[in-house]
Amino acid sequence: MSGNITFRHNDTAVLSVTAVDAPEVKTSEEFDERIGDSYARNGMRPGMLTKLAGIKERRWWPEGVSFVDGAIEAGRQAMQAAGVEADQIGLMINTSVCRENLEPSVAVRVHHELGLPTSCLNFDLTNACLGFVNGMQLAATMIDAGQIDYALIVDGEGSRVPQERTLARLGGPDSTAKDLFAEFATLTLGSGAAAMVLGRSSEHPEGHPVIGGASRAATQHNELCVGDFEQMRTDAQGLMVAGMELATDLWKDAASEFDWVDMDRYFVHQVSQPHTTKTAEALGLRVDRIPLTFPTLGNVGPAAVAITLAKEQGNLASGDRVLMMGIGSGLNMTCMELRW
Repeated sequence: MSGNITFRHNDTAVLSVTAVDAPEVKTSEEFDERIGDSYARNGMRPGMLTKLAGIKERRWWPEGVSFVDGAIEAGRQAMQAAGVEADQIGLMINTSVCRENLEPSVAVRVHHELGLPTSCLNFDLTNACLGFVNGMQLAATMIDAGQIDYALIVDGEGSRVPQERTLARLGGPDSTAKDLFAEFATLTLGSGAAAMVLGRSSEHPEGHPVIGGASRAATQHNELCVGDFEQMRTDAQGLMVAGMELATDLWKDAASEFDWVDMDRYFVHQVSQPHTTKTAEALGLRVDRIPLTFPTLGNVGPAAVAITLAKEQGNLASGDRVLMMGIGSGLNMTCMELRW
C-alpha cells in the first residue's frame, strides 16, 4: 500500500525555539585550499562548494567543546524563553545525528546538565536530517494524549571531526575525482544547535499551535547517503532525484487534506542552493517565502530547520502559516504545519 500517513494535533503549541551558532567560521575558500592539489591533479577547479552548493562558509565548535554542549545551551535558552522550569519538563528528546559513542544516549547528559527531573522521560531519536521534526511530532502526540505537560526537543551537530578527516583524505596524493564527488556532501555540513519547548495550546494562548502534517517513506533509497564514524559517502545526483520524487508524491497526496500552496513561510531542510531551487520548482513554492541559512551555516543536519525557524521568528506575524519540511537520508519526509 502506498501513500502518506497524516496526523493532526489539537492541543499542542510551540512555546519557544532557539538556535546556538558554533563560533568558529570556516570558509569554503579555506577548504578549497586544503584540497587544491587534488583538484588540479584530477582536472577539477576549486569553488564547487560556493558555485554549485551556494555554501560560502560553515561553523565549527572550538577544540574541547562538544556538539552536546551546544544542545545543552540551546535547551537552557529554550526553557528560559518559554518561561518553563526544568521540573516541569516531562519529555526530553535529543535528535542529533552526531554522537561520540554508541552508548549511553546523548540525551542522558543533556538531561543531567539541564537538571531535568527523574520523572522526565529522555532518549535519543535519530532519523538522519528528519529527526527534529519527528521529535516534535512524537512530543505533540504525548501532549495531546495527556501523558506530559511540556516537552523539550534538542539537537546539537558538530562537523569539525568528519570534515577534518575528509579534508585529510581528499587532500592526499591518492584521492580521485570519484572520491571528491562521493565525499563532496560532507564538506557542506555545518555545526550548530537548536532546541524547542512545546506545551498545551489551551494553557498557552501566546504559543504557536501545531496543526498537523503528513509523512511519507521511500526507503528503497537507503544506500544513497551512508555515513559512519569515519566518513560519509553520498550519491548527490541520485539523492536529489529521489528526494524530489518523494517530495512531489507527498505533496500531491497531502493536497486532499492540507492546503499548503500559499503558506507565509516554508522552512525547508537547508542542504544547498540546487536542492532549494529544485524543491521550489517541484512544489510550486515562492522562493521569497523560503528563508535560507545554508549559505553561511552549511547543512546543520536535523537542527537546520529549527535553526532557520529560530532565526526567522522575529519576521513572523501572529497568524502566519508556517510549514516545516524535512527530508532524511534513507529516505523519509515529513511536512508539519504551525500557526504563528
